[in-house]
Amino acid sequence: METLVITTTNLSKTYQSPVLKNINLQVRAGEIIGYIGPNGAGKSTTIKILTGIIPDFEGEASVLGLDVRKDTLEIKRRIGYIPENAALYDTLTPTEYLQFVGQLYKMERSQVDRKAKELLNVFELSNYADTRMTTFSKGMRQKVLLIAGMIHNPTILFLDEPLSGLDANAVILVKEILIQLKKNGKTIFYSSHLMDIVEKISDRIMIINKGEMIANGTFTELNSLAKGSLEKIFTELTGNREHESAAGQFINVLEN
Repeated sequence: METLVITTTNLSKTYQSPVLKNINLQVRAGEIIGYIGPNGAGKSTTIKILTGIIPDFEGEASVLGLDVRKDTLEIKRRIGYIPENAALYDTLTPTEYLQFVGQLYKMERSQVDRKAKELLNVFELSNYADTRMTTFSKGMRQKVLLIAGMIHNPTILFLDEPLSGLDANAVILVKEILIQLKKNGKTIFYSSHLMDIVEKISDRIMIINKGEMIANGTFTELNSLAKGSLEKIFTELTGNREHESAAGQFINVLEN
């Protein structure tokens, strides 16, 4: 029987209005899950609950067999989380920041030094290893975030728009890293608006809309619901079919 490493039962979250409505997840060890939806659908809220960032929610959630409410610190030790934007302590250098992150995970300093040097080199940041990050571009900062989220070799990796600001070569590199992590038995929960990448790397794709799960299956299974690329399937299932007319209206305003 395949091991479930992420489960939720009727996961719900309400602020002024409901953000998540009875989300039921079952993620098996070694899967890459593409978690997609329009802005405001509840994707980031789901990830922040599963990573222990949002502690107040309704329903049940577990990660690696641990209760998200009761075992938050242990879960955080064993997962990696890469958000779209995060505080990087700009006055630090990448080396200093990664040392700080390594200490949080109780890694040996020598191990962090070695890994930081080698991983910064992979992302072509060796020349900036000892440069204050105040001058870094968004893409450079995102590379440091990616390294920080993986330097402790987590069992599960949660990614929330991790490719924001990256150049084309870095995007291809990250995609290949995720594929090889899966081959090594890691589980990846991946939220992104880049449909082509989600389509290519995901074992299963979950579509959330207005806080509700509206589809869950392989690309082939989703294709039986609405034919075409994942972008077309997404448009069909979320009910937003006005892109062409909206684009035409935009062009018409520009030209008149």
